[in-house]
Amino acid sequence: MNNLSMSRQSTARAPRPNIALRALRHPFWGNLSREPLGLTGFILLAFLVLVALFAPLLAPYSPNRQVLTDALMAPSGAHWAGTDEFGRDILSRLIWGTRLTLRTVLSVSAIVGPIGLVIGVAAGYFGGWTDAILMRITDIVLSFPSLVLALAFAAAIGPGLNTAIIAISLTSWPPIARLARAETLVIRNSDYVSAARVYGASHLRLIALYVTPMCIPSVVVRLTLNMAVITLTAASLGFLGLGAQPPAPEWGAMISAGRRYMIDYWWVAVMPGLAILLTSLSFNIVGDTLRDILDPRHERS
Repeated sequence: MNNLSMSRQSTARAPRPNIALRALRHPFWGNLSREPLGLTGFILLAFLVLVALFAPLLAPYSPNRQVLTDALMAPSGAHWAGTDEFGRDILSRLIWGTRLTLRTVLSVSAIVGPIGLVIGVAAGYFGGWTDAILMRITDIVLSFPSLVLALAFAAAIGPGLNTAIIAISLTSWPPIARLARAETLVIRNSDYVSAARVYGASHLRLIALYVTPMCIPSVVVRLTLNMAVITLTAASLGFLGLGAQPPAPEWGAMISAGRRYMIDYWWVAVMPGLAILLTSLSFNIVGDTLRDILDPRHERS
């Protein structure tokens, strides 16, 4: 009896597995460590996220602080990225602009991901008229250049950051839907889905528990790759005055304002251009790496 109680006590006092340690030992991290370029992309993306989170602490000046006597100063110790035509510190505006860019990217991804996934899975699973109608709508949206369509929506609704998010979202879901449909066409005929159907699983249960989870990894990879396009589209809308409005430190609007000074004061437009380049490059590298890790069909030799 004593041995039994001691055994129960030792079992109760046994240390629980460290969840954080188990997460670090996940095969994903092992595969990522063998991708130096991908690891660099993740580090750059993590750096941008930290900059956005701690912008009030990292920015040396207020992004809208104007000192006209310091207008168009070249990069120096006081202003590492120089100043613009109003004497505002460009580095501070770039740091705060990271928040606007990531907010736009994450908001659009949060909208188009579920919409594209639901439309694609429904079209691929049910087929027939459902597939025909949903895919013809998708083809109609795809037939227009995404930037032109986003410009049309933004011009119709009115300029602003929320307008840019809505306009980009309306043009970014079709590739996600087509990808989810292609994945669903393969998954719905798999053996485990057929077995679940034989055991009486409903359509809703099959879609929610068997089909959709298998489509999510491909959709996540596609969304990550789309984030670079979203960044460029948001910057284009800002450049044309249809995105975030002044004095918001939006990178595209900063390039638009600085293009008048390109010859003599290059840093006004070049610095936000470099920020857009760095962000887009990070998303592209991360998306490529996720594709190589999550999809063995794209594994590098």
